[in-house]
Amino acid sequence: MSTETTHRLVLASASPRRLDLLRQIGVVPDAVDPADIDESPLPRELPPQHALRLAGEKAAAVAARHPGAFVLAADTVVACGRRILPKAEEEKQARACLGLLSGRRHRVFGGVVLLSPAGEGDAREGEALRRSDRLVRTDVTFKSLSHEETESYIASGEWQGKAGGYAIQGRAAAHVRWIGGSYSNVVGLPLFEVAALLRGVGFPLP
Repeated sequence: MSTETTHRLVLASASPRRLDLLRQIGVVPDAVDPADIDESPLPRELPPQHALRLAGEKAAAVAARHPGAFVLAADTVVACGRRILPKAEEEKQARACLGLLSGRRHRVFGGVVLLSPAGEGDAREGEALRRSDRLVRTDVTFKSLSHEETESYIASGEWQGKAGGYAIQGRAAAHVRWIGGSYSNVVGLPLFEVAALLRGVGFPLP
């Protein structure tokens, strides 16, 4: 999709999955600029609050480098109860995540923030951007995983860098008994809500 200069879109993410998801609905960002921020949860921070806060901080960090552009940022949080599961970087983390997910329902929260140039009369004093956001929840139920199934998934390496230690768009799909809500939210970006945000600020969609 070609956009006019006044509709320049920047994706504030290093995730190739989010870029692929945007392309799925015909949206190709003019630039991809990952935000380098601390993603540690705050004390007593709940999973939905964490997802939306990080999306907002990512968007703000990248918007400062791209004046006049639309900036889209997102964060995906996998939660068991009030517990925020990490983005698994080691096998030990991935096994712990799969052990928590096995045979039970968990929630995936997707925080999405769109910062857009404020139109004439829209900006508050000292504010040059408008913020639109959405918080999306998807419920996912895993089957009870056997030791062999867990070890096979660990050996695949697919869990690396994934929130909750799994990728629903890959081999983990064989272990998902039920899903309620947005599938694309679990992959990394709730597309229905993203399209609604873009339309709401006048960003041209195909």
